[in-house]
Parts: sequence; C-alpha cells; structure tokens
Amino acid sequence: MWQSVGPHLLPFAAATSERLPMARLLRLSLFQISCGMAAVLLVGTLNRVMIVELKVPAWLVATMVALPLVFAPLRALIGFKSDTYKSVLGWKRVPYLWLGTIIQFGGLAMMPFALLVLSGDTWAEPWTGQLAAAIAFLMTGFGMHMVQTVGLALATDLTPRDQQPNVVAMLSAMQLVGMVLAALVFGALLADFSQLRLIQVVQGAAALTLVLNLVAAWQQEVRDPSRTARTAEHEPTFFEAFRALRQSGPWNRRLLGAGLGTAGFAMQDVLLEPYGGQILGLSVGATTALSALLAGGAVLGFLRAARRLGQGADAHQVAALGGLFGIAGFTLIIFSGAVGLGALFAIGVALIGFGAGLFGHATLTACMAAAPPDQAGLALGVWGAVQATAAGGAIALGGVLRDVISSLALSGALGEGLAQAATGYVSIYLIEIALLFVTLAVVGPLVRKRGIPQTRPATGLAGAAQI
Repeated sequence: MWQSVGPHLLPFAAATSERLPMARLLRLSLFQISCGMAAVLLVGTLNRVMIVELKVPAWLVATMVALPLVFAPLRALIGFKSDTYKSVLGWKRVPYLWLGTIIQFGGLAMMPFALLVLSGDTWAEPWTGQLAAAIAFLMTGFGMHMVQTVGLALATDLTPRDQQPNVVAMLSAMQLVGMVLAALVFGALLADFSQLRLIQVVQGAAALTLVLNLVAAWQQEVRDPSRTARTAEHEPTFFEAFRALRQSGPWNRRLLGAGLGTAGFAMQDVLLEPYGGQILGLSVGATTALSALLAGGAVLGFLRAARRLGQGADAHQVAALGGLFGIAGFTLIIFSGAVGLGALFAIGVALIGFGAGLFGHATLTACMAAAPPDQAGLALGVWGAVQATAAGGAIALGGVLRDVISSLALSGALGEGLAQAATGYVSIYLIEIALLFVTLAVVGPLVRKRGIPQTRPATGLAGAAQI
C-alpha cells in the first residue's frame, strides 16, 4: 500500500533513475536556485532599491534591468561550445558551468558599489556609475544565461530519455523555489535599509552563488580524457552545426511556436498587478499575492505536464493545451474588469500560470527529445535564446503599448466608448490572446507529424479536460 501511495505524494519521485538518484538530482538542481536568486535581484529587489532608496531615475533602472537580455541570443552559442569543448581533464559541461558561475559572481560582487556610485553618492562623474552598473548587470545576466544553459544540458546528459519530462519539471520548479526563497530573505534583510546592508546582502548572494553551483556540479560529469585526444578532419562551426540541427527536423516551426507562445504569456508580466489595483480596486497586499498565485499555477502546470509527458503524450499537444488555458485565463481577466469581480480575476491569473507552466515545460521537453545526442547543448541553447529574447521583448513591448494606447484612449483619440483606463490593459490582453491563437496554428502541424495515436486521443476540449 505504501509503495503505491509514495509516488503520488512525491511528484518528482518518477524523475529518479539508477543513473540519477534523487540525492544527486536534488544536488544538481541547486544551479537553478542560484539562477532564481539572481533573477529576483535583477528584476525585483534591486529594481525597487534603486528607484526608492537610491533615487535612481526609473528609465535608467529599466535600462539596466533590460541589459542582460542582450546576451540571451548567445545561449545558442554557449550550448554549442559546451557540446564540442575539449577539456584537458575530459569535461565538456563543467568548465562552462564554472565559467558562468565566476562571471555571475563577479557581477554580483561589484554590483552594490556600482549602484552606490550610480545613485550619486560619490565625487565621480555620473557616467562612471552608469558604466559600472551596466557592466555589473551584464556580467550577472550573462553568467546566469551560461549557467542555466549548460546546467540543463548536463541534466540532459545524465537523464534517460524517458525520464527527461520529470527532470525538466523538477528543475523548473526549483528555479521558482529559489525565486520565492530569495524574495523572502532579501525582503527581510533589507527591511531596515542602509548602504552597508545592501553591500552585505548582494555580496552574500554572490558568495552563495559560488557555493551552490560548486555543490551542484561536484562529481556530476564523468571525466573522459579520451575526448581530448579525439581529432576529426573537420569539426563543424557553430553555423554548420545550427544548419544541421535545423535540417534534422521541423526546428523552424518548433522554435517559432515557442517564441510566439512565450511572448503571448509574458507580455502581461508587468501589467497584472497595476490592472488589479487600477481597474478592480484591489489592495497592495491583494495584488502582491498575484505573483504567488501565478507561480503556484505555473508549478501545477509543470507537474501536470510532467505527468502527461511521462505517460507518453505528445509534447507539442501539451504545449497547445497550455495555450488554450492561457486564452481562457486572459478572457476571464478581461471579463473580470467589465463586471468588477476580483475572484474572476484571480481564477484568470491562476489559469495563465497553469497554461504557461504547461507550455514552457512541453516546449523545453520537445527540444530535449528532438535534439541529436551530440547537439543537446545547442538545442537547449537555441530554445533558451528564443524563450528569453521573446519574453524580454514582449514584456518591454507590452509596457510601451499599454502606455501609448491608454494615452490615446484617455485623450479621446480612440472614441468616446474607449476613453477609459482599462482600454490600454485590455488591448494588451487581446494581443496576447491573438498571439496564443497563432501559436496554436504553428504548433498544430507538429502534433500531426508526431502522431497523436501513440497516446490516448485527446483533442480540443476533451484534451483540455484530461489535462
């Protein structure tokens, strides 16, 4: 009886195998904790500290936070390099994982001093603070991109193919765990703000990054010195390898679907809380709880996707169903503003998180499953580059379009019926619904090519019910 109950109580129990037992998998997942911690610092804690306590202009803060996106496309190159690297010690993933850790550590170590200079608390010229802060944010973001890409590739190397969906779910959930824990700890430590406390907290995070990633990588990759001695008449360049990857399957359509769907889910990232406060009149505490609701929905999406994919469901089909849940969520959010129901808004937010979890897990699993054995890093890097670039661009575009459309609507340029504050928000939500419908059209042929009959038939609303 207890043997049958155990796996249901432990959602990640199915992720383990003889090659990758639970203790080793949990230790490997620590790199996601460090990446989640860095993400909270970049887009959350330091964002607020710079604007409120350090009095840095909001436009400059937004620019600094967006800078790490410059390196998002390089994730493909990083993955390729980790596939083909020849270490003297016989490693290919660990050197890049550790290099990314050092770069991330360096960015975090210099960041508090750079921010203090940026705030004007110095005799130096203003441009020195701007340059130092830009370098710190770029190093932190680049190191995070490298660690995540190579860490996922290492997990792929260690995981049997049939267990990969469960491992993806666990690694994704661990990043969310890292973000939640980091947000709570940073908030408590910086409650009594001082410049010295800021230096201690951020540099403590830098030191913890070194420790977490060292423990995560310790004895994970088997040394193969013979790999260094191998020679080839012609080793492919990055562009040759990328061309070969694209020719190995419908990668153009797969990546286009991932990018469109990610943009469709991400455009609202900076709009949900203002919408709840401005349109529905929710309190600050209630709107802050939306982040937890969205993250909770995403975790449930990860778990459900892992279960469905572990049962043999088509990854692209699960991704499409995630898009359907997202469409339903955005529709409920639009109607919640029209009727003034906060409960309807909360349900919509949870559905968006659930759909995003399904979609993100399924697209990543699809890329892992379709990747040739010697191009796992390249495939995951390409997926990461598309996903990060699409998300960052969509968030920025969503904020700009909302401001422009709201300004036009309130000025009466769009007509008397649209002269209200909700117009800008609703316009973005409608754009996201349209993007998700286009995503369904792009992903649909991939499901047909893979062949749904391999699993229980599940299409349309019936498939959504099964999820």
